[in-house]
Amino acid sequence: MLTMGIVNMYDKIKIVDAHYRAIARAAPICYAFGFSLALFDFPFKMDKDELVEFVKDQTTIGESGKYLKLLNDEHHLYVSDLPPKGFPAHFGSIVTTTSKPYPQKALRPIDVADGNMRKKSYMFLVGLGRKGLPKDLFERAEYHLDITSKGISLETCTAIGAIPTQINALTFALEQKQKNK
Repeated sequence: MLTMGIVNMYDKIKIVDAHYRAIARAAPICYAFGFSLALFDFPFKMDKDELVEFVKDQTTIGESGKYLKLLNDEHHLYVSDLPPKGFPAHFGSIVTTTSKPYPQKALRPIDVADGNMRKKSYMFLVGLGRKGLPKDLFERAEYHLDITSKGISLETCTAIGAIPTQINALTFALEQKQKNK
């Protein structure tokens, strides 16, 4: 299982446009490329079904929440507070996304796309807000991923689009290479 985890670093009390817009942008990407979507520390005081309806009412992005609803209906939407210790085991290896990975934790996009690694579950954490991910997540994460492999910092929604796209393109290329052997 591959999961895109978005960690809210904006206001934890008040809902701002960036919250529901990021969710609405992430849902079609996750759905298109077979990722689950996990939301952490968002200020919504509602259950998942209410959240889906709220996002649908707030924006036309993602065909007015169509893909968010599909993710929820297919049990690929998770909403929770950021766990103080470890993440639930079903998320697999936790990967912080960053342009400055710790060398000893660096994971390359090709590593995830590789057949042996692809059998594992990964959750790719992206920080929503100017502060990026909290520093403790860099310590807690098993891996760090620079999706550009060039140390280039990406805006949150750009990273949300680039991660599944790059991993799926590499996976497809490796599968084609195996078929042609």
